[in-house]
Amino acid sequence: MPKTGKNHHARKDEIPSTLQRSDQKAQDTFAKTYDSALESYGQDEQRAARAAYASLKHSYEKVGDHWEPKEQRGPSDKRAEQGVRSSEHTAGGVDANASKEHLYKLAKELDVKGRSRMDKEQLVRALQKANDAATRKARSK
Repeated sequence: MPKTGKNHHARKDEIPSTLQRSDQKAQDTFAKTYDSALESYGQDEQRAARAAYASLKHSYEKVGDHWEPKEQRGPSDKRAEQGVRSSEHTAGGVDANASKEHLYKLAKELDVKGRSRMDKEQLVRALQKANDAATRKARSK
């Protein structure tokens, strides 16, 4: 995982592949939070990665195989709203708090079949599946 330090940007191979295909700000957000969390949590890499993704999801949403800036900063799903002790499921990078129109636009961009008949919850689940499939495809190249 990334080690940024004061004058060191994380190398591309030090961050998750979905971030490697994202802008520099997304990469820096993840890397800086990860490094800070490692210091705070005593080298617990899994906990640091969870903290880094939580930080990233406040400003970015997963679209296909990469992360894009959100229209509005804030928690992306019920789990993010309630905190680490929440029993809610994560939306996996999908901004479940975005409008149905925004989710529909992303579903159209990712060519999700049946999107016009889906409610907001169904769109979130369909986007999660589409994102996972796009990530698998990108990793297999």
